[in-house]
Amino acid sequence: MGITYRDGVFRLGTDNSSYIFRIRKQGQLEQLHYGFPVPEEDDCEVLAVKQDIQYGSSVMYDVGDSSYCLDSICCEWSGHGRGDYRQTPIEVRMCDGSLSSDFVYMSHRISEGCMPMEKLPTAYDEDGSCRSLEITMKDRCHEVYLKLYYTVFPRADVISRRAVIINEGEEISLRRFMSMSLDIPDKGFRLHTLDGGWIKETHHHVRPVEYGITVNSSVTGNSSNRHNAGFFLSAHNANEDFGECYGFNLIYSGNHFGLVEKSNHDLVRIQTGINPLSFEWNLKKGECFESPEAVMTYSDKGLNGMSGNFHRFVNHNIVRGEWKLRERPVLINNWESCFFKFDEDKLLSLARNAKNAGAELFVMDDGWFGNRSSDTAGLGDYSVNSKKLPHGLEGLADKIEGMGMRFGLWFEPEGVNPDSELYRAHPDWAVKPPAGEPCLGRNQLLLDLTREEVREYIVRSVGDILDSVSISYVKWDMNRHISDAYSPVLDNQGEFYHRYILGLYEVLGRIFRARPHILLESCSSGGNRFDLGMLCYSPQIWASDNTDPVERLKIQNGLSYLYPQSTMGAHVSAAPHQQTLRDTPLSTRFNVSAFGVLGYELELKYLTREEFREVREQIEFYKKYRKTLQFGTFFRFDERKDNKLHWQVSAPDGSEHVAGHFQTLCCASEGYDELPVKNLERNAKYALKGKKQRILLKRVGGLVKHVLPVELDPNGLIMHTGSKFFSIPDGTESYVNYGATLMAGVKLNNQFMGTGYNERLHMLGDCGSVLYTIERLKEKKSGSRSKK
Repeated sequence: MGITYRDGVFRLGTDNSSYIFRIRKQGQLEQLHYGFPVPEEDDCEVLAVKQDIQYGSSVMYDVGDSSYCLDSICCEWSGHGRGDYRQTPIEVRMCDGSLSSDFVYMSHRISEGCMPMEKLPTAYDEDGSCRSLEITMKDRCHEVYLKLYYTVFPRADVISRRAVIINEGEEISLRRFMSMSLDIPDKGFRLHTLDGGWIKETHHHVRPVEYGITVNSSVTGNSSNRHNAGFFLSAHNANEDFGECYGFNLIYSGNHFGLVEKSNHDLVRIQTGINPLSFEWNLKKGECFESPEAVMTYSDKGLNGMSGNFHRFVNHNIVRGEWKLRERPVLINNWESCFFKFDEDKLLSLARNAKNAGAELFVMDDGWFGNRSSDTAGLGDYSVNSKKLPHGLEGLADKIEGMGMRFGLWFEPEGVNPDSELYRAHPDWAVKPPAGEPCLGRNQLLLDLTREEVREYIVRSVGDILDSVSISYVKWDMNRHISDAYSPVLDNQGEFYHRYILGLYEVLGRIFRARPHILLESCSSGGNRFDLGMLCYSPQIWASDNTDPVERLKIQNGLSYLYPQSTMGAHVSAAPHQQTLRDTPLSTRFNVSAFGVLGYELELKYLTREEFREVREQIEFYKKYRKTLQFGTFFRFDERKDNKLHWQVSAPDGSEHVAGHFQTLCCASEGYDELPVKNLERNAKYALKGKKQRILLKRVGGLVKHVLPVELDPNGLIMHTGSKFFSIPDGTESYVNYGATLMAGVKLNNQFMGTGYNERLHMLGDCGSVLYTIERLKEKKSGSRSKK
């Protein structure tokens, strides 16, 4: 564990991985091993890719060594123009116009803790166990220096990497600069990416790593809902629980670029960093540029092992402040129930109902300021709309707190409508092209965060509201991509995208580091900016504007590969859903949202008595198991059926577990269902119990005549009224067994088969689901006996 250097070899070790590279006699750094731990005292020559003779068409680096070619070794970093024809991590135009670079080792320094950056967020050392390595390299022909930084997070099994370029000569121009570059031998890799768009974020896609280059990138100005910055590789035989997996992510919220390249000799190069498209950074003598921090992890315990590493890392080394590892409140958000059409009375009515259901936080979304009756006006202004809120924000907040709930507020500080007081006063503050008309997104422009006066306006405007009103939660939204990237205050427009993100980080830091009691949830039209950079400021992120639970299964399942459930905002909304028109059971809407930070986003007064009871019981259940649901160890499963998905979370001490059994589409007369279970003590006894939930009468419609002694009109008054006050209990089961028995697979009660109904049947249908609790019993006895 830690970092050692001996005889030209660097060894970085976490609890369950080794990372080894060495200095070649020519001065380059050669990667030797990244994978399971190997003995520190052992000779590492056996790990090196051999160069006993030159390959055909090779360009030899060293005239004194006829076999040394940079194109056929595993490089730890590579320059440009010296015989390595794979993608370079750096492109720099030197002061003499040359585009070639050749960085060689000069010195190194090993230190305790992390090495923070000045303007970019980084991971931090939680408990003093981290060690860092700084390697200084120099271009052979120019006064340009490169520093490579590594930090080992041993308990999370994560290693971070970043780079800094320093110019000590005449002006140079940096055109491409990755945070890391890593070469490893191919293991029949499959590349996993999280892709999509608005209301369909982070869908998990898998493709084989074949000869050539695959790019995972964003050019929207944000980390984007199209391609998440994180990606990962799995060996050909890996699955959720077995096999070698490598994960990579970037602590950055702007345009990113990830690359996987398989060479013609089966070496795989992985890079991640700032997207080089529209990027150019000039460095005068004495100036430097630092890349965002990249993070990587290795696990030989499959994709769940890799995810577990990243989850621990995010919870312990990324999320910070008062809300780190702190249970998040159950909230009610008024957006889907009101949109822009609300007043104080309507909000207070919603709040009273939410309080009665058990909610702890009331969030007022868009529409409270300026002339904001639609998304066409008012954005950028901060004066409270007195027609909607005659007693102001303070009056509303006081009344909410008087009910026993906390108050939260929505902001979108980065945007501005042309129809706003701010734009009329400062049209030059908006991001616009120097000639021609700008492009609008959601009827708005963006404010130019590269300008100091714009940043000051946002910090002052938001800060004044937070200091004058009792606010404990902020939802920070950003509802469009960047276009027309231009700022008149910049001499070099190639700096715009990166300087915008630096400005955002400055604003967030100044506002919320000074007010650590406020829980910040970031949002960007849903998951358009779900990344490690934002998580350094906001402990949770709104995962998607899509609240349909069937779609959320895909979205949250994708996110789970890289991010813990404590970071995912997940809400129960009305059905049919506004994004899909799909009608889903209230139970499933909760069961999916429970594997995240729970909220509700619907008009509670329109619920029937049975539905309201269901919501109240859902919130009670969530509060009971909240710590495990938000911060427990998360597991996915290799599914036996295409129409099923299973999740499980386990408390750190193993005392309790919550498992989810989800069905997308039902099949006629389907075969047996099984609840897979893992992570139990084999010789401990557990009580497994299905969560009770209701089947509302309207869901079974005319089929109710098969369980009643009389026939009723499914659309008649009696059925309509009865649906408000009565429901059918869904079937459930409970068992007491040893952990080994449960992990062999719990065979569940039958689903509805079309042949009748009894109280044991699961009435899942399309989009049905069940949650199960598995609690360890204190008493251990011999034998195994189960009961229903």
